[in-house]
Parts: sequence; C-alpha cells; structure tokens
Amino acid sequence: MSRYYWQEQGPKRSSGALFSHFLAALVGALIGGLVLITVAPTYVMDRIPAIGWSRTGDQAGTPGGPPAEEGTVIFVAETVGPAVVGVINKAIAYDIFRRPYTEQRSGSGVIFHPDGFIVTNSHVVEGAQELLVYLADGRVLTGAIVGDDPLTDLAVIKVDTTGLPHAQFGDSALLRVGELAVAIGNPVGLEFARTVTAGVISGLDRRIQQGERQFVLVQTDAAINPGNSGGPLANSSGEVIGINTLKFAAEGVEGMSFAIPINTVRPIVNELVLQGRVVRPWLGVRIVDREGAARYGVTVERGVLVVEVITGGPAAKVGLAAGDIILAINDRSVETVARLTAAVQAGRVGDEVAVVILRGGRELTLKVTLEEMHE
Repeated sequence: MSRYYWQEQGPKRSSGALFSHFLAALVGALIGGLVLITVAPTYVMDRIPAIGWSRTGDQAGTPGGPPAEEGTVIFVAETVGPAVVGVINKAIAYDIFRRPYTEQRSGSGVIFHPDGFIVTNSHVVEGAQELLVYLADGRVLTGAIVGDDPLTDLAVIKVDTTGLPHAQFGDSALLRVGELAVAIGNPVGLEFARTVTAGVISGLDRRIQQGERQFVLVQTDAAINPGNSGGPLANSSGEVIGINTLKFAAEGVEGMSFAIPINTVRPIVNELVLQGRVVRPWLGVRIVDREGAARYGVTVERGVLVVEVITGGPAAKVGLAAGDIILAINDRSVETVARLTAAVQAGRVGDEVAVVILRGGRELTLKVTLEEMHE
C-alpha cells in the first residue's frame, strides 16, 4: 500500500460536519494558545540558568556584586566617586549697562578630609556670594571658602558636617606617560553628576600660559568638559593625582585636557587650610622672556627683561629698574619667566638672594630681600 495520499482521498463529508470539526479545532487552538501564554514562560524561565547574576545583589560589577578589581575603571569610579561633589556658585555679575545680576556657575570638587574639606579650582568659586555643595549621598549643603589661590587656580571650601567619604592623594612624581587616567566630575551641569571618563596620561610637565600666569600641568586625553573643573584625575589605584582645570579648545583638536599635579596641590591646600592664604616670596617686578622683549624693541640674548618695577617692592628698594636684564638668581640662570619664578619660589620670605643683572652692557649683583607677595 502506498504511503502517499492525495489530498482528495478519503470519505467525503457533509458541509455541516465539516463546520462542526472546524469550530472544534478553532476552540481547541484558542485554549492551547492561552495555556502557552500563561504557563509556558514560567516553565521555561525556571529552567534557564542565570548567567552572570548575583543572588546577593544586581548584576556583577554593580553594588552588591563582587568587588571591582584594582586597576580597572570600575574600581577607580567606586573608590573616588563618593568623594566627588558638585559646586554651584551664585555670583554677582554685571551686564553691559553695569547692572548687577546673579549668575549661577557650576563646577566640581573632591573631598580630601572627612570633616568636610573640599579642594576645587579658584575659578569655580570666583566672586561667590553663595556656594551650594551637592554630595554624592544627595544632601545639599552650604559651602564656605576656607582659602583661595588664583595663582595656582586652587581653592579649599568647607561644609559643616563630618564623617564624609574622602579621596586619598597619590604622588604625581611617579606618573608615567601612557598609564590609566580617570576623570570624575559634573560636565555641563549637575544633571550629569559624577560622570566618569577614562584615558591615559598623555604628557607631563606641560607649561601652559594663561595671561601672565604659567601653569605646569599634567596632560590627559580623558574627556574634561565645562563643569569638570575642580574634579579629580585619578590613577589606577584610586588615588587622586591631579585636579582638573583646563581643556585645550580649538577647531579640529580633541582629547587635550590638563590637570594640576597633586604634588603642586598638596602644599597649597595645606597652607590654605592652616592660614587661609598662600605665603609666597616676591621680587616685585614684571618681566618678559626674549620673545616678549622683542615686542618692546629690545634684543635679549640671555636672561629675562624687566619691564616694570613695583613701587615700594623689594626690587625697587635696591635700585632694580625697568630695562635691566636679570641673568641669574642665587647662581641659577633664568632664561625664561618660569625659571625665574621657580628660582624665587625656592626661597622664603625674608631670605636675601643674589640677583645678577645686565645693565648697559655691565653685569651687576644686587642683594634683594624677598618679601611676601600681595595680590
């Protein structure tokens, strides 16, 4: 007997019988579908093993999951993130008609002491009439400026509470180009609080000129945007190795951001906490290097040109004059503004330093007693 049947084979049925069979089949299909929808998912899901699921919390890598491994971005974010704050500065600004109005600016900061001490940028708190500090636990507290140092773009603020999570400072002298760098802050505003971006240390000892101030900074390609200012740059061990401060903004240029090295930050912060200001030695002169001197029509082959002597300052007291060229301080040659600044900062207020100058083709040595710099 053949195993194949044509569709037309079989006994013929009446139209009423066919309709009854069709109705029964339709009801059966509906009942079967309901059973499949309500029962099958439970049956199937109970038998699918959980993959990467923590029974004590959410998925692995989130709170409640296994601890993050040191050296990962997750570890750094979870270690440093709770100490990162948002800073809202309500400052007085003026329109083109010199009418005052309240301007609100935002920035970041990082808690470095559990009693509420926070380091941020000076430009974040500039002109503040009121400071609001947004903590990671959701609290909003009023901040007070402990001390401010525009020369290094650093400031310390404090909130009136204790027991806060705080970050640990590392050692920026140990940084190497190419190592992991993680920036945490509040780019654009607090709606993106504690945003984490990762990259590498792109360069060390980058000298950036901002007006008459020169900064020696750490360069990174971790994204730093407006609002990140004052936030931490951390290493793979979860230590803060810089305070984010600048981004190089130019058409076609991406991934060039800068942070103040933590070894520069640490002594400034200590002085701000202890006495509310930074005591710096000062010569009392305004100087330019050879490129700047050329704009004054003066050729400088070595040293830096004095373009102004501050009346009553230490240099003025010993007869230093505009037009003199400073060659060395305490036997340290000064070929740039940065080197002269470093030579002066190596001394202390009250120290007497030997300043070698070139005047009218002759070298002279003047003894200058360093005084405290005044803003």
